[in-house]
Amino acid sequence: MCLFSFVITGGRYAVLAEEVSGSERNCSAIPPYLPPTAVNTTLRLRDLRASMIPLNISAYIIPATDAHLVTSKDCQKWKVILRGTAVITQNKAVLWTDSRYWIQAERQMDCNWELQRDASIRSITNWLILEIPEGDQVGFDPFLFSVGEQTELIKYFLMTWPMKVDQIRAQISDNPYKPTAVLLSALDETAWLFNLRGNDIPFNPFFYSYTLLSMDEIWLFVHIERITEELKVYLNSSCYHSYCVQLLEYSSVRTYLQSYLQRPNVRVWVGTEYTNQALYELITPEDKRLTSTYSPVLTTKAVKDATEQRILKEAHVRDAVAVMQLLMWLEKKVPEGTENELTAAHFVDQCRSEQKNSRGPSFETISASGPNAALAHYSPSNETARKLSVDEMYLVDSGGQYLDGTTDITRTVHWGKPTDFQKEAYTRVLMGNIEISRTIFPAGTRGVNMEMLGRRALWEVGLNYGHGTGHGVGNYFGVHEWPVGFQSNNIPFQEGMFTSIEPGYYKENDFGIRIEDIAVTVPAITKYGNNYLTFETVSLVPYDRKLINTSLLSPEQVFERTQNQ
Repeated sequence: MCLFSFVITGGRYAVLAEEVSGSERNCSAIPPYLPPTAVNTTLRLRDLRASMIPLNISAYIIPATDAHLVTSKDCQKWKVILRGTAVITQNKAVLWTDSRYWIQAERQMDCNWELQRDASIRSITNWLILEIPEGDQVGFDPFLFSVGEQTELIKYFLMTWPMKVDQIRAQISDNPYKPTAVLLSALDETAWLFNLRGNDIPFNPFFYSYTLLSMDEIWLFVHIERITEELKVYLNSSCYHSYCVQLLEYSSVRTYLQSYLQRPNVRVWVGTEYTNQALYELITPEDKRLTSTYSPVLTTKAVKDATEQRILKEAHVRDAVAVMQLLMWLEKKVPEGTENELTAAHFVDQCRSEQKNSRGPSFETISASGPNAALAHYSPSNETARKLSVDEMYLVDSGGQYLDGTTDITRTVHWGKPTDFQKEAYTRVLMGNIEISRTIFPAGTRGVNMEMLGRRALWEVGLNYGHGTGHGVGNYFGVHEWPVGFQSNNIPFQEGMFTSIEPGYYKENDFGIRIEDIAVTVPAITKYGNNYLTFETVSLVPYDRKLINTSLLSPEQVFERTQNQ
Protein backbone atom coordinates (compact mmCIF):
# COMPACT_ATOMS: atom_id res chain seq x y z
CA MET A 1 0.00 0.00 0.00
CA CYS A 2 2.99 2.32 -0.22
CA LEU A 3 1.57 3.42 -3.56
CA PHE A 4 -1.61 4.56 -1.84
CA SER A 5 0.02 6.51 0.93
CA PHE A 6 2.44 8.60 -1.00
CA VAL A 7 2.76 12.38 -0.91
CA ILE A 8 -0.90 12.53 -1.72
CA THR A 9 -1.63 11.96 1.91
CA GLY A 10 -1.27 15.61 2.01
CA GLY A 11 -0.92 17.96 4.80
CA ARG A 12 2.00 17.70 7.14
CA TYR A 13 5.45 16.85 6.00
CA ALA A 14 8.02 15.78 8.51
CA VAL A 15 11.65 16.55 7.82
CA LEU A 16 13.57 14.84 5.07
CA ALA A 17 16.06 12.17 6.07
CA GLU A 18 18.69 14.75 5.24
CA GLU A 19 18.25 18.40 6.12
CA VAL A 20 16.07 20.29 3.64
CA SER A 21 17.55 23.43 2.24
CA GLY A 22 17.17 25.57 -0.84
CA SER A 23 14.31 27.36 -2.51
CA GLU A 24 10.71 26.43 -3.25
CA ARG A 25 9.34 25.19 -6.56
CA ASN A 26 8.14 27.66 -9.18
CA CYS A 27 5.77 25.91 -11.54
CA SER A 28 4.75 29.09 -13.36
CA ALA A 29 8.29 29.72 -14.60
CA ILE A 30 9.29 28.73 -18.14
CA PRO A 31 10.64 26.14 -17.80
CA PRO A 32 9.31 25.27 -14.32
CA TYR A 33 11.86 25.37 -11.53
CA LEU A 34 12.14 22.48 -9.08
CA PRO A 35 14.57 22.51 -6.16
CA PRO A 36 16.81 19.46 -5.68
CA THR A 37 14.63 18.36 -2.76
CA ALA A 38 11.54 17.86 -4.98
CA VAL A 39 10.36 14.28 -5.60
CA ASN A 40 9.43 13.25 -9.15
CA THR A 41 6.01 11.61 -8.84
CA THR A 42 5.00 11.33 -12.50
CA LEU A 43 5.38 7.56 -12.80
CA ARG A 44 3.86 6.83 -9.41
CA LEU A 45 0.81 8.97 -10.19
CA ARG A 46 0.47 7.25 -13.57
CA ASP A 47 0.42 3.83 -11.89
CA LEU A 48 -2.05 4.92 -9.23
CA ARG A 49 -4.43 6.41 -11.78
CA ALA A 50 -4.25 3.28 -13.90
CA SER A 51 -5.25 1.18 -10.88
CA MET A 52 -8.27 3.45 -10.21
CA ILE A 53 -9.85 2.90 -13.64
CA PRO A 54 -10.97 -0.77 -13.30
CA LEU A 55 -12.33 0.04 -9.84
CA ASN A 56 -14.47 2.85 -11.30
CA ILE A 57 -13.02 5.35 -8.80
CA SER A 58 -12.94 9.01 -9.87
CA ALA A 59 -10.98 10.18 -6.84
CA TYR A 60 -8.89 8.48 -4.17
CA ILE A 61 -8.31 9.94 -0.70
CA ILE A 62 -5.12 9.08 1.15
CA PRO A 63 -4.24 10.05 4.73
CA ALA A 64 -0.82 9.88 6.34
CA THR A 65 -1.78 7.30 8.94
CA ASP A 66 -1.65 3.52 9.14
CA ALA A 67 -4.35 1.18 10.48
CA HIS A 68 -3.44 2.21 14.02
CA LEU A 69 -3.88 5.88 13.07
CA VAL A 70 -0.27 6.84 13.51
CA THR A 71 1.96 8.25 10.80
CA SER A 72 2.86 5.55 8.31
CA LYS A 73 6.57 4.87 7.82
CA ASP A 74 6.10 2.34 5.02
CA CYS A 75 7.18 4.77 2.39
CA GLN A 76 10.42 6.11 3.72
CA LYS A 77 12.03 5.01 0.49
CA TRP A 78 10.20 8.06 -0.93
CA LYS A 79 12.39 10.11 1.45
CA VAL A 80 9.39 11.73 3.11
CA ILE A 81 7.31 11.06 6.20
CA LEU A 82 3.82 12.26 5.43
CA ARG A 83 1.13 13.87 7.60
CA GLY A 84 -2.14 15.17 6.22
CA THR A 85 -4.48 14.29 3.38
CA ALA A 86 -4.28 14.21 -0.39
CA VAL A 87 -6.67 13.44 -3.20
CA ILE A 88 -5.84 12.00 -6.61
CA THR A 89 -8.13 12.22 -9.65
CA GLN A 90 -7.36 11.37 -13.26
CA ASN A 91 -6.15 14.90 -13.92
CA LYS A 92 -5.29 16.41 -10.54
CA ALA A 93 -3.19 15.64 -7.49
CA VAL A 94 -3.93 17.86 -4.52
CA LEU A 95 -2.27 18.03 -1.13
CA TRP A 96 -3.90 19.50 1.99
CA THR A 97 -1.68 20.69 4.83
CA ASP A 98 -1.62 23.26 7.60
CA SER A 99 0.67 26.27 7.92
CA ARG A 100 3.47 24.39 9.70
CA TYR A 101 4.29 22.51 6.50
CA TRP A 102 3.52 24.85 3.60
CA ILE A 103 7.14 25.71 2.91
CA GLN A 104 8.21 22.08 3.35
CA ALA A 105 5.56 20.98 0.87
CA GLU A 106 6.62 23.55 -1.72
CA ARG A 107 10.20 22.26 -1.47
CA GLN A 108 9.27 18.59 -1.83
CA MET A 109 6.40 18.57 -4.34
CA ASP A 110 6.94 18.52 -8.06
CA CYS A 111 4.65 20.36 -10.46
CA ASN A 112 2.15 17.50 -10.61
CA TRP A 113 0.74 18.77 -7.33
CA GLU A 114 -1.49 21.56 -6.10
CA LEU A 115 -1.21 22.70 -2.50
CA GLN A 116 -4.34 23.49 -0.49
CA ARG A 117 -3.67 25.45 2.70
CA ASP A 118 -6.85 24.58 4.60
CA ALA A 119 -6.33 21.06 5.96
CA SER A 120 -9.86 20.58 7.33
CA ILE A 121 -12.07 17.69 6.25
CA ARG A 122 -14.69 20.23 5.20
CA SER A 123 -12.21 21.80 2.77
CA ILE A 124 -11.47 18.38 1.27
CA THR A 125 -15.12 17.40 0.88
CA ASN A 126 -16.00 20.80 -0.58
CA TRP A 127 -13.27 20.35 -3.17
CA LEU A 128 -14.50 16.84 -4.02
CA ILE A 129 -18.09 17.93 -4.42
CA LEU A 130 -17.11 20.74 -6.77
CA GLU A 131 -14.62 18.68 -8.79
CA ILE A 132 -16.21 15.21 -9.02
CA PRO A 133 -19.36 14.73 -11.13
CA GLU A 134 -22.47 13.76 -9.23
CA GLY A 135 -22.82 9.99 -8.98
CA ASP A 136 -19.10 9.24 -9.40
CA GLN A 137 -17.36 7.16 -6.75
CA VAL A 138 -14.71 8.34 -4.31
CA GLY A 139 -12.43 5.68 -2.87
CA PHE A 140 -10.42 5.43 0.34
CA ASP A 141 -8.98 2.72 2.58
CA PRO A 142 -11.25 2.43 5.67
CA PHE A 143 -8.35 1.00 7.68
CA LEU A 144 -6.65 4.39 7.47
CA PHE A 145 -9.52 6.55 8.75
CA SER A 146 -10.90 6.81 12.26
CA VAL A 147 -14.61 6.42 12.87
CA GLY A 148 -14.83 10.15 13.59
CA GLU A 149 -13.00 11.11 10.41
CA GLN A 150 -15.22 8.91 8.25
CA THR A 151 -18.34 10.35 9.92
CA GLU A 152 -17.08 13.87 9.25
CA LEU A 153 -16.26 12.98 5.65
CA ILE A 154 -19.73 11.64 4.94
CA LYS A 155 -21.49 14.40 6.88
CA TYR A 156 -20.55 17.11 4.43
CA PHE A 157 -22.00 15.19 1.49
CA LEU A 158 -25.47 14.84 2.97
CA MET A 159 -26.68 16.99 5.87
CA THR A 160 -29.71 15.25 7.38
CA TRP A 161 -31.84 17.13 9.87
CA PRO A 162 -30.42 15.22 12.89
CA MET A 163 -26.94 16.29 11.72
CA LYS A 164 -28.10 19.90 11.59
CA VAL A 165 -29.59 19.52 15.06
CA ASP A 166 -26.19 18.28 16.25
CA GLN A 167 -24.53 21.26 14.57
CA ILE A 168 -26.75 23.77 16.39
CA ARG A 169 -26.58 21.90 19.69
CA ALA A 170 -22.79 22.05 19.49
CA GLN A 171 -23.05 25.84 19.23
CA ILE A 172 -25.42 25.94 22.19
CA SER A 173 -22.98 23.83 24.20
CA ASP A 174 -19.95 25.90 23.19
CA ASN A 175 -21.54 29.26 23.94
CA PRO A 176 -19.75 30.72 26.99
CA TYR A 177 -23.00 32.28 28.26
CA LYS A 178 -24.45 28.79 28.75
CA PRO A 179 -27.83 28.78 26.99
CA THR A 180 -29.83 25.58 27.34
CA ALA A 181 -32.08 26.06 24.31
CA VAL A 182 -32.55 28.21 21.22
CA LEU A 183 -35.88 29.62 20.03
CA LEU A 184 -36.31 29.82 16.25
CA SER A 185 -38.92 32.30 15.01
CA ALA A 186 -37.86 33.09 11.43
CA LEU A 187 -39.64 30.74 9.03
CA ASP A 188 -36.48 29.90 7.11
CA GLU A 189 -34.78 28.80 10.34
CA THR A 190 -37.18 25.92 10.91
CA ALA A 191 -37.32 25.09 7.19
CA TRP A 192 -33.51 24.82 7.07
CA LEU A 193 -33.17 22.87 10.31
CA PHE A 194 -35.56 20.11 9.26
CA ASN A 195 -34.91 20.17 5.49
CA LEU A 196 -38.58 21.00 4.92
CA ARG A 197 -40.41 23.46 2.67
CA GLY A 198 -44.00 24.69 2.48
CA ASN A 199 -46.24 27.14 0.62
CA ASP A 200 -47.79 29.42 3.21
CA ILE A 201 -46.00 32.55 1.94
CA PRO A 202 -46.28 33.80 -1.68
CA PHE A 203 -43.04 33.32 -3.63
CA ASN A 204 -41.35 31.75 -0.55
CA PRO A 205 -41.31 28.00 0.25
CA PHE A 206 -42.03 28.43 3.96
CA PHE A 207 -44.64 27.22 6.42
CA TYR A 208 -45.82 28.87 9.63
CA SER A 209 -43.78 27.46 12.47
CA TYR A 210 -41.64 27.96 15.54
CA THR A 211 -39.00 25.64 16.96
CA LEU A 212 -37.62 25.33 20.48
CA LEU A 213 -34.46 23.24 20.46
CA SER A 214 -32.70 22.16 23.65
CA MET A 215 -29.83 19.74 24.20
CA ASP A 216 -32.18 16.80 24.67
CA GLU A 217 -35.60 17.86 23.33
CA ILE A 218 -37.09 19.31 20.12
CA TRP A 219 -40.44 21.07 19.97
CA LEU A 220 -41.90 21.99 16.55
CA PHE A 221 -44.95 24.27 16.61
CA VAL A 222 -46.98 23.90 13.41
CA HIS A 223 -50.53 23.52 12.17
CA ILE A 224 -50.71 19.85 13.12
CA GLU A 225 -53.67 19.06 10.86
CA ARG A 226 -51.32 19.54 7.89
CA ILE A 227 -48.78 16.96 9.09
CA THR A 228 -48.98 13.71 7.14
CA GLU A 229 -48.12 10.29 8.55
CA GLU A 230 -45.07 10.22 6.28
CA LEU A 231 -43.86 13.48 7.78
CA LYS A 232 -44.43 12.20 11.31
CA VAL A 233 -42.20 9.24 10.56
CA TYR A 234 -39.57 11.51 8.99
CA LEU A 235 -39.49 13.65 12.14
CA ASN A 236 -39.44 10.70 14.57
CA SER A 237 -42.50 12.21 16.23
CA SER A 238 -43.65 9.02 17.99
CA CYS A 239 -40.70 8.73 20.40
CA TYR A 240 -39.18 10.80 23.17
CA HIS A 241 -35.39 10.74 22.92
CA SER A 242 -33.21 13.67 21.86
CA TYR A 243 -33.81 13.18 18.13
CA CYS A 244 -37.59 12.90 18.36
CA VAL A 245 -39.55 15.97 17.29
CA GLN A 246 -42.50 16.72 19.50
CA LEU A 247 -45.21 18.16 17.26
CA LEU A 248 -47.27 20.85 18.96
CA GLU A 249 -49.99 23.19 17.76
CA TYR A 250 -48.70 26.44 16.27
CA SER A 251 -50.78 28.58 18.61
CA SER A 252 -49.40 26.86 21.72
CA VAL A 253 -45.87 28.26 21.44
CA ARG A 254 -46.41 30.81 24.21
CA THR A 255 -47.71 28.20 26.62
CA TYR A 256 -44.88 25.76 26.03
CA LEU A 257 -42.22 28.46 26.11
CA GLN A 258 -43.54 29.59 29.50
CA SER A 259 -43.57 26.00 30.68
CA TYR A 260 -39.95 25.50 29.65
CA LEU A 261 -38.94 28.69 31.46
CA GLN A 262 -40.38 27.31 34.70
CA ARG A 263 -37.63 24.73 34.77
CA PRO A 264 -34.60 25.49 36.93
CA ASN A 265 -31.33 26.69 35.40
CA VAL A 266 -32.59 27.25 31.86
CA ARG A 267 -31.63 30.05 29.49
CA VAL A 268 -33.17 30.58 26.04
CA TRP A 269 -31.06 31.95 23.19
CA VAL A 270 -32.90 34.21 20.73
CA GLY A 271 -31.88 36.22 17.69
CA THR A 272 -33.35 39.67 18.16
CA GLU A 273 -33.71 40.45 14.44
CA TYR A 274 -36.36 37.74 13.94
CA THR A 275 -37.94 37.15 17.35
CA ASN A 276 -41.25 38.93 17.87
CA GLN A 277 -41.84 41.05 20.93
CA ALA A 278 -44.62 38.82 22.26
CA LEU A 279 -42.28 35.84 22.66
CA TYR A 280 -39.27 37.92 23.64
CA GLU A 281 -41.01 39.51 26.60
CA LEU A 282 -42.07 36.09 27.89
CA ILE A 283 -38.44 35.14 28.51
CA THR A 284 -38.09 36.50 32.03
CA PRO A 285 -36.37 37.11 34.31
CA GLU A 286 -33.59 38.59 32.20
CA ASP A 287 -31.02 36.03 33.31
CA LYS A 288 -33.04 33.37 31.50
CA ARG A 289 -32.56 35.18 28.20
CA LEU A 290 -29.50 35.22 25.93
CA THR A 291 -29.62 37.49 22.88
CA SER A 292 -27.62 37.86 19.71
CA THR A 293 -28.51 39.75 16.57
CA TYR A 294 -29.05 36.51 14.67
CA SER A 295 -29.66 32.98 15.86
CA PRO A 296 -27.00 30.29 15.32
CA VAL A 297 -29.24 28.76 12.65
CA LEU A 298 -29.23 31.89 10.50
CA THR A 299 -25.48 32.36 10.75
CA THR A 300 -24.85 28.68 10.01
CA LYS A 301 -27.28 28.61 7.09
CA ALA A 302 -25.56 31.64 5.56
CA VAL A 303 -22.45 29.59 4.75
CA LYS A 304 -23.25 27.10 1.99
CA ASP A 305 -21.47 23.77 1.97
CA ALA A 306 -20.02 22.38 -1.25
CA THR A 307 -23.22 20.55 -2.22
CA GLU A 308 -25.31 23.66 -1.68
CA GLN A 309 -22.84 25.74 -3.68
CA ARG A 310 -22.82 23.30 -6.58
CA ILE A 311 -26.59 22.97 -6.90
CA LEU A 312 -27.17 26.70 -6.45
CA LYS A 313 -24.77 27.34 -9.33
CA GLU A 314 -26.61 24.76 -11.41
CA ALA A 315 -29.91 26.55 -10.72
CA HIS A 316 -28.36 29.78 -12.00
CA VAL A 317 -27.35 28.09 -15.25
CA ARG A 318 -30.94 27.07 -15.96
CA ASP A 319 -32.23 30.44 -14.81
CA ALA A 320 -29.89 32.22 -17.22
CA VAL A 321 -31.44 30.27 -20.07
CA ALA A 322 -34.89 31.59 -19.14
CA VAL A 323 -33.73 35.22 -18.89
CA MET A 324 -31.86 35.04 -22.20
CA GLN A 325 -34.98 33.57 -23.82
CA LEU A 326 -36.85 36.65 -22.61
CA LEU A 327 -34.24 39.10 -23.91
CA MET A 328 -34.03 37.39 -27.30
CA TRP A 329 -37.81 37.36 -27.61
CA LEU A 330 -38.05 41.04 -26.70
CA GLU A 331 -35.35 41.98 -29.20
CA LYS A 332 -37.55 40.52 -31.88
CA LYS A 333 -40.94 41.66 -30.58
CA VAL A 334 -40.34 45.18 -29.27
CA PRO A 335 -39.70 46.73 -32.72
CA GLU A 336 -43.09 45.30 -33.74
CA GLY A 337 -44.77 47.32 -30.97
CA THR A 338 -46.86 44.40 -29.69
CA GLU A 339 -45.53 43.86 -26.15
CA ASN A 340 -45.79 45.69 -22.85
CA GLU A 341 -44.28 45.44 -19.38
CA LEU A 342 -46.86 42.89 -18.22
CA THR A 343 -46.56 40.53 -21.19
CA ALA A 344 -42.79 40.58 -20.76
CA ALA A 345 -43.15 39.67 -17.07
CA HIS A 346 -45.49 36.80 -17.94
CA PHE A 347 -43.11 35.58 -20.64
CA VAL A 348 -40.10 35.28 -18.34
CA ASP A 349 -42.24 33.52 -15.73
CA GLN A 350 -43.30 31.04 -18.40
CA CYS A 351 -39.70 30.50 -19.52
CA ARG A 352 -38.67 29.71 -15.96
CA SER A 353 -41.58 27.33 -15.46
CA GLU A 354 -40.19 25.17 -18.29
CA GLN A 355 -36.82 24.74 -16.59
CA LYS A 356 -35.93 21.67 -14.54
CA ASN A 357 -36.89 21.82 -10.84
CA SER A 358 -38.85 25.06 -11.28
CA ARG A 359 -41.23 26.00 -8.47
CA GLY A 360 -42.33 29.40 -9.74
CA PRO A 361 -40.96 32.95 -9.42
CA SER A 362 -39.06 34.00 -6.29
CA PHE A 363 -40.80 37.42 -6.23
CA GLU A 364 -43.14 39.49 -8.37
CA THR A 365 -41.23 40.42 -11.52
CA ILE A 366 -40.15 44.04 -11.84
CA SER A 367 -40.68 44.76 -15.54
CA ALA A 368 -40.29 48.48 -16.13
CA SER A 369 -39.83 50.70 -19.16
CA GLY A 370 -38.88 54.38 -19.40
CA PRO A 371 -40.10 56.46 -16.41
CA ASN A 372 -41.56 53.39 -14.67
CA ALA A 373 -38.03 52.02 -14.34
CA ALA A 374 -37.12 55.05 -12.24
CA LEU A 375 -39.27 53.46 -9.52
CA ALA A 376 -36.82 50.97 -8.08
CA HIS A 377 -39.45 48.36 -7.12
CA TYR A 378 -42.22 48.95 -9.63
CA SER A 379 -44.27 45.97 -10.81
CA PRO A 380 -46.67 46.28 -13.77
CA SER A 381 -50.42 45.80 -13.71
CA ASN A 382 -53.12 45.90 -16.36
CA GLU A 383 -53.66 49.56 -15.50
CA THR A 384 -50.03 50.68 -15.45
CA ALA A 385 -48.32 48.44 -18.00
CA ARG A 386 -46.39 50.54 -20.47
CA LYS A 387 -45.83 49.48 -24.08
CA LEU A 388 -42.21 48.54 -24.71
CA SER A 389 -40.46 50.81 -27.19
CA VAL A 390 -37.11 51.00 -28.96
CA ASP A 391 -36.91 54.59 -27.73
CA GLU A 392 -36.82 53.74 -23.99
CA MET A 393 -34.59 51.83 -21.60
CA TYR A 394 -36.07 48.69 -20.12
CA LEU A 395 -35.27 47.16 -16.70
CA VAL A 396 -36.23 43.62 -15.71
CA ASP A 397 -35.55 42.35 -12.20
CA SER A 398 -36.76 38.78 -11.79
CA GLY A 399 -35.97 35.50 -10.11
CA GLY A 400 -36.97 31.90 -9.78
CA GLN A 401 -37.50 29.27 -7.13
CA TYR A 402 -36.01 25.90 -7.96
CA LEU A 403 -35.72 22.81 -5.79
CA ASP A 404 -31.96 23.34 -5.79
CA GLY A 405 -31.72 27.11 -5.48
CA THR A 406 -33.22 30.58 -5.47
CA THR A 407 -32.26 33.12 -8.13
CA ASP A 408 -32.42 36.89 -8.54
CA ILE A 409 -31.04 38.86 -11.48
CA THR A 410 -31.52 42.31 -13.02
CA ARG A 411 -30.66 43.44 -16.52
CA THR A 412 -31.17 46.81 -18.18
CA VAL A 413 -31.30 47.07 -21.98
CA HIS A 414 -32.02 49.53 -24.79
CA TRP A 415 -33.26 48.44 -28.22
CA GLY A 416 -32.69 51.76 -29.94
CA LYS A 417 -30.05 54.47 -29.59
CA PRO A 418 -29.30 55.41 -25.98
CA THR A 419 -28.23 58.93 -25.10
CA ASP A 420 -24.67 59.67 -24.04
CA PHE A 421 -25.87 60.25 -20.48
CA GLN A 422 -27.72 56.92 -20.40
CA LYS A 423 -24.56 55.16 -21.57
CA GLU A 424 -22.42 56.93 -19.00
CA ALA A 425 -24.84 56.18 -16.17
CA TYR A 426 -25.10 52.53 -17.20
CA THR A 427 -21.33 52.19 -17.49
CA ARG A 428 -20.76 53.72 -14.07
CA VAL A 429 -23.30 51.34 -12.53
CA LEU A 430 -21.47 48.48 -14.24
CA MET A 431 -18.17 49.78 -12.88
CA GLY A 432 -19.60 49.59 -9.37
CA ASN A 433 -20.71 46.01 -9.96
CA ILE A 434 -17.27 45.09 -11.27
CA GLU A 435 -15.36 46.81 -8.47
CA ILE A 436 -17.16 44.83 -5.78
CA SER A 437 -16.93 41.59 -7.76
CA ARG A 438 -13.16 41.85 -8.23
CA THR A 439 -12.18 43.12 -4.81
CA ILE A 440 -9.95 40.96 -2.61
CA PHE A 441 -10.49 41.24 1.13
CA PRO A 442 -9.59 39.44 4.37
CA ALA A 443 -12.05 36.76 5.44
CA GLY A 444 -14.27 38.26 8.12
CA THR A 445 -14.64 41.64 6.39
CA ARG A 446 -18.10 43.15 6.70
CA GLY A 447 -19.98 44.01 3.55
CA VAL A 448 -20.68 47.52 4.77
CA ASN A 449 -16.95 48.20 4.57
CA MET A 450 -16.95 47.35 0.84
CA GLU A 451 -20.31 48.81 -0.13
CA MET A 452 -18.91 52.16 -1.25
CA LEU A 453 -17.02 50.37 -4.04
CA GLY A 454 -20.40 49.93 -5.72
CA ARG A 455 -21.07 53.66 -5.55
CA ARG A 456 -17.65 55.21 -6.15
CA ALA A 457 -17.90 55.53 -9.95
CA LEU A 458 -21.30 57.19 -9.55
CA TRP A 459 -20.16 59.47 -6.72
CA GLU A 460 -17.30 60.74 -8.86
CA VAL A 461 -19.84 62.50 -11.10
CA GLY A 462 -22.43 63.32 -8.44
CA LEU A 463 -24.78 60.38 -8.97
CA ASN A 464 -26.07 57.83 -6.43
CA TYR A 465 -28.82 55.34 -5.70
CA GLY A 466 -31.13 55.00 -2.72
CA HIS A 467 -31.30 51.25 -2.05
CA GLY A 468 -28.99 48.60 -0.66
CA THR A 469 -26.18 47.12 -2.71
CA GLY A 470 -26.80 43.45 -2.04
CA HIS A 471 -28.48 40.69 -0.06
CA GLY A 472 -28.08 36.96 0.47
CA VAL A 473 -29.87 34.25 -1.50
CA GLY A 474 -30.50 30.67 -0.52
CA ASN A 475 -31.13 27.11 -1.65
CA TYR A 476 -34.87 27.17 -2.30
CA PHE A 477 -35.45 29.74 0.44
CA GLY A 478 -36.28 33.44 0.43
CA VAL A 479 -34.85 35.63 -2.30
CA HIS A 480 -33.64 38.08 0.37
CA GLU A 481 -31.79 35.82 2.77
CA TRP A 482 -30.32 37.51 5.82
CA PRO A 483 -27.84 38.00 7.37
CA VAL A 484 -25.61 38.19 4.25
CA GLY A 485 -25.09 41.43 2.35
CA PHE A 486 -23.59 44.90 2.42
CA GLN A 487 -25.60 46.63 5.13
CA SER A 488 -24.44 47.56 8.62
CA ASN A 489 -26.41 44.74 10.28
CA ASN A 490 -25.03 42.00 8.04
CA ILE A 491 -22.51 39.48 9.34
CA PRO A 492 -18.90 39.35 8.10
CA PHE A 493 -18.24 37.53 4.85
CA GLN A 494 -16.94 33.97 5.01
CA GLU A 495 -16.15 31.50 2.25
CA GLY A 496 -19.30 29.96 0.78
CA MET A 497 -21.70 32.89 1.19
CA PHE A 498 -23.90 33.91 -1.74
CA THR A 499 -24.86 37.55 -2.18
CA SER A 500 -26.36 39.79 -4.82
CA ILE A 501 -24.32 42.73 -6.09
CA GLU A 502 -26.74 45.32 -7.47
CA PRO A 503 -25.79 48.99 -7.80
CA GLY A 504 -28.14 51.20 -9.80
CA TYR A 505 -29.12 54.69 -10.88
CA TYR A 506 -32.59 56.19 -11.33
CA LYS A 507 -33.46 59.43 -13.11
CA GLU A 508 -36.92 60.51 -12.03
CA ASN A 509 -39.58 60.44 -14.78
CA ASP A 510 -37.03 59.28 -17.34
CA PHE A 511 -35.30 55.92 -16.83
CA GLY A 512 -33.82 53.51 -14.32
CA ILE A 513 -30.72 51.31 -14.37
CA ARG A 514 -29.83 48.35 -12.17
CA ILE A 515 -27.29 45.61 -12.83
CA GLU A 516 -27.67 42.72 -10.42
CA ASP A 517 -25.59 39.56 -10.28
CA ILE A 518 -25.32 36.79 -7.71
CA ALA A 519 -21.82 35.96 -6.51
CA VAL A 520 -20.27 33.49 -4.07
CA THR A 521 -17.32 34.23 -1.80
CA VAL A 522 -14.32 32.06 -2.71
CA PRO A 523 -10.67 31.93 -1.60
CA ALA A 524 -8.41 34.50 -3.28
CA ILE A 525 -4.84 33.72 -4.25
CA THR A 526 -2.58 36.55 -3.13
CA LYS A 527 1.15 37.07 -3.43
CA TYR A 528 1.86 37.06 0.29
CA GLY A 529 -1.16 36.58 2.53
CA ASN A 530 -3.55 33.73 3.17
CA ASN A 531 -7.17 33.65 4.30
CA TYR A 532 -8.31 36.22 1.75
CA LEU A 533 -11.54 36.08 -0.22
CA THR A 534 -13.02 37.43 -3.43
CA PHE A 535 -16.30 37.05 -5.31
CA GLU A 536 -17.06 34.57 -8.08
CA THR A 537 -20.03 35.66 -10.20
CA VAL A 538 -22.56 32.88 -10.82
CA SER A 539 -25.08 34.88 -12.87
CA LEU A 540 -24.55 34.12 -16.55
CA VAL A 541 -26.70 36.58 -18.52
CA PRO A 542 -24.67 39.04 -20.69
CA TYR A 543 -24.90 42.80 -20.29
CA ASP A 544 -26.14 45.12 -23.03
CA ARG A 545 -22.92 46.11 -24.82
CA LYS A 546 -24.77 48.91 -26.59
CA LEU A 547 -25.01 50.70 -23.24
CA ILE A 548 -21.33 50.36 -22.28
CA ASN A 549 -18.93 53.23 -22.84
CA THR A 550 -15.70 51.25 -22.76
CA SER A 551 -13.57 54.38 -22.62
CA LEU A 552 -14.66 54.81 -18.99
CA LEU A 553 -13.53 51.32 -17.99
CA SER A 554 -10.05 50.55 -16.72
CA PRO A 555 -8.14 47.66 -18.34
CA GLU A 556 -8.70 45.63 -15.16
CA GLN A 557 -12.45 46.24 -15.34
CA VAL A 558 -12.58 45.26 -19.01
CA PHE A 559 -10.64 42.06 -18.26
CA GLU A 560 -12.82 41.19 -15.26
CA ARG A 561 -16.03 41.60 -17.17
CA THR A 562 -14.71 39.75 -20.23
CA GLN A 563 -13.83 36.81 -17.96
CA ASN A 564 -17.37 36.70 -16.60
CA GLN A 565 -19.24 37.08 -19.89
